[in-house]
Amino acid sequence: MPVRTADRRRELLDAAIVVFARKGFHASRVGDIAVEAGVAHGLLYHYFRSKDEVLETIVGETWQLLRTDTERIEASGAPLEEQLRRFARIYLGSWLVSPDLIRVLVREVGRSPQVGSRVGEIGGVFLALERMIEAARERGEVRAGCNARLAAWIVYGALEEILTAWVLGQLPGDERDVDRAATTVVDVATAGLAA
Repeated sequence: MPVRTADRRRELLDAAIVVFARKGFHASRVGDIAVEAGVAHGLLYHYFRSKDEVLETIVGETWQLLRTDTERIEASGAPLEEQLRRFARIYLGSWLVSPDLIRVLVREVGRSPQVGSRVGEIGGVFLALERMIEAARERGEVRAGCNARLAAWIVYGALEEILTAWVLGQLPGDERDVDRAATTVVDVATAGLAA
């Protein structure tokens, strides 16, 4: 993809994130995205078939980045507590880096019929977390009877609920809150998993 094409596509995705975060996916129009990006209305259709494809692309790219980061953390071979701490910091830290993106993901992804098509990408993150816990169990860091799959979902679920609370304004979400939340989730998880 030529550089200018990739740049324009990225600009449209970034504009869509702003619009979806502000208005919600269903209330947003393709024209709203074009206005936000400062381009002609029809240009979006040069890059995407529909507003739905724009959301699918945002979700897919985001999950792929998280999957890559999670697999990199897994490959580090660090003790489980450190792996979970790194994952939690990346996951919750995304709120500080791109709050509009997190608003879109939290508010819209669960309502999107295309989520089913993203199960493989989403599943890759959970499988990596599960493998981290299984490896820690084999090293004796985690109790023998632990169900690694459920433990992975519990860790992820706790982090997801914190992001949701930040999106809904139920908890503050500044740098200290991200660090405190990541530490608390990891401390609770590792204490519960400890051999």
